[in-house]
Amino acid sequence: MNPSAQDHDTDRLMSRAMWRLVPFLCLLYFVSYLDRVNISFAALTMNEDLKFSSAVYGAGASIFFVGYLLFEVPSNLMLARFGARRWIARILVTWGALSACMAFVSGPTSFYVMRFLLGVAEAGFFPGVIYYISKWFTQHHKGRITGAFFVSLPLSSVIGAPVSTFILAHMNTGSLAGWQWMFILEGIPAVILGLLCLRLLPDRPAQARWLSADEAQLIETTLERERENVRTRTGTDAPMRSWQAVGILSMVLLLLASGIYGLGFWMPQLLKLKFPDNTTVGWLTSAIYLVGATGMMGWARFSDRGGQRHVHLAISSLVGAFGLMLCGAYSGSSSLTVIGLALGAAGILGSLVVLWTIPGLYLTGTALATGVAVINSVAQFSGIIVPWVIGIARKSGYDFSIVLYGLGGLLVLAAILARFALAAQRQTAEIRSAQADQVT
Repeated sequence: MNPSAQDHDTDRLMSRAMWRLVPFLCLLYFVSYLDRVNISFAALTMNEDLKFSSAVYGAGASIFFVGYLLFEVPSNLMLARFGARRWIARILVTWGALSACMAFVSGPTSFYVMRFLLGVAEAGFFPGVIYYISKWFTQHHKGRITGAFFVSLPLSSVIGAPVSTFILAHMNTGSLAGWQWMFILEGIPAVILGLLCLRLLPDRPAQARWLSADEAQLIETTLERERENVRTRTGTDAPMRSWQAVGILSMVLLLLASGIYGLGFWMPQLLKLKFPDNTTVGWLTSAIYLVGATGMMGWARFSDRGGQRHVHLAISSLVGAFGLMLCGAYSGSSSLTVIGLALGAAGILGSLVVLWTIPGLYLTGTALATGVAVINSVAQFSGIIVPWVIGIARKSGYDFSIVLYGLGGLLVLAAILARFALAAQRQTAEIRSAQADQVT
């Protein structure tokens, strides 16, 4: 088979795998993020029912990430050992059950305990899926694949926000309040999907019933050749320089995650200051994340076409910073608040999808699974710190404008790291690749 025909066949198989696997993975991530941040909608009535202050709510939002951080790397190593199908199924079933049990918290202590256990249960899911994608798709396709997967994050709010606020308003039945029904109804799908994983997620191409033996072998051979190119490009000191890149990416994601979690856990309460009706808050949150989803897919396509991932990462981070600072500067205007939040969401989410196409440029195999888990683990410190700090700030009487300026500043730092530190790391790898080609 000539190279062009082989490339065509590979593209065709990548497209088939995408339609077979990615919609289901998107659904899993949709449920994951919804179950993680649905307390932001529950808080609209739960805080009053349980007499939670902003500080208690912020601490509960944060403690999820303590459990997540402690168990993420071990969970991802277990996934690499036992296979994605079984381990992702285990993750989904346990977090779905615990998310539903959030309906029965009765005070700060039970709130903190359940949030911690939910973080333990969900640990490893996201980096596990990133690792799983690397077992199926080439670097050339990864931007679009990762973008399609990540679009579930904003869509979980596009759809979840109005659904959650509808449940809050209309399902105060029996002995349970609306926020309790919300936790129960939004936890059940994760359990069902976890059981479906065992049937719908083959661990590797050779296990896929919808691929012939020759087709599976072509995918495996193509991916192994790409992994070998990564090893050649990074050279004899690959471990050291690869983990330097992991360190830089960890810091960039740490800064980006501050914006993600700041918006994810506090946007409904920020909007409620301008729009008192909970249903209106739900629809506005939905619209803002719809803009974010559009920005996410746009950045994914741009970065696939133009390469230079670090440049796209820096620009999208600056767009996010501008949006949040605009919102802070004109916090007295309802319309500019919404516009600023929409720009912030588009920039932050666009940065996220570009960043996760980069680890495969430096790492392969188990090292990639571990590296992705390390990057994501470091980012969880933002989840621990940011919601808690915002809660303390709000309880102390600080305006949301100060919070938005602070989050915007962190995104500017992310852009600087991406543009200069990550670009320098990439340039070193390219020089090594050129030297290897000359020797060959």
